[in-house]
Amino acid sequence: MKMIVTLTMNPAIDKSSSVGNVVAERKLYCTAPRFEPGGGGINVCRAIKKLGGEALALYPSGGPTGQMLQFLFDQEGLTHRPVPVKGWSRESLSVLEESTGQQYRFGMPGPELSDVEWRQCLDELLNIKPTPDYIVASGSLPPGVPPDFYAQVVRMGKDMNAKVIVDATGEALSLALKEGVFLIKPNIREFRDLVGQDVKEESQIKVAARTFVENGQSEVVVISLGASGALMVSKDVVEHIVPPAVPIISKVGAGDSTVAGIVLSLSLGWTLKEAVRFGIAAGAAAVMTPGTELCRKEDTERLYQAMVGSTK
Repeated sequence: MKMIVTLTMNPAIDKSSSVGNVVAERKLYCTAPRFEPGGGGINVCRAIKKLGGEALALYPSGGPTGQMLQFLFDQEGLTHRPVPVKGWSRESLSVLEESTGQQYRFGMPGPELSDVEWRQCLDELLNIKPTPDYIVASGSLPPGVPPDFYAQVVRMGKDMNAKVIVDATGEALSLALKEGVFLIKPNIREFRDLVGQDVKEESQIKVAARTFVENGQSEVVVISLGASGALMVSKDVVEHIVPPAVPIISKVGAGDSTVAGIVLSLSLGWTLKEAVRFGIAAGAAAVMTPGTELCRKEDTERLYQAMVGSTK
């Protein structure tokens, strides 16, 4: 298995709970909360571990919440490298309303990082040994981090001969694409924002995605279509992959699980088509779990086998 490093600049302690009904102006008594390490790349690292692989998580960590974040990593047996920062690491909250099955998600802002702090994260990435084969740069950027941060990661990855996957939105993603990334995985809403057009028909989406590949902005584009699966576009392949129908309990972490399944499979030598299928199976498996639990290996493998069988 090749070396995978995930980079999360805005990590969080994910707190999840449930309550019978959400009612304004009333004190609501929730069930006992669950605490898990979270944030884009961290969730990718956790999902890789759940799928039987290993990855190194690199992230800034500060204050008592940062210490708790590190404790949660150790509890899950994850390999991680925190970069000390002055500000407190953020928290996020998701609450399931039991009467309706609706989920309410509240994300807090991260600490503002100084130039020294965010540059230290790049230095730590550069000094990782052995040199990573895959770098997953995922999630939002906290205050103080420049919008071209992921573009800098892509340039650094090329110097390290690593394939860089960027799972972000807005200007941070647009600037990274100018450097030429290995893979992006936007959902359909994010993809529309990226292309600046309200592409709706599958033919339109394919044409727009091909443009990114042909222009050298991304070797592979995987667009999440929700329950409809995903569209994969590369130089040689254009395919709409549909997973089996599954019960939806929580959509939190589905995208991160998809990325985890893809990069883990690629690190094991699978073909691109096999890896994307496995990633989509992992994403589908994630929605079957409560809160921020992410995908389960047995569900992912079962769904993947069902997908492979349906193509024969």
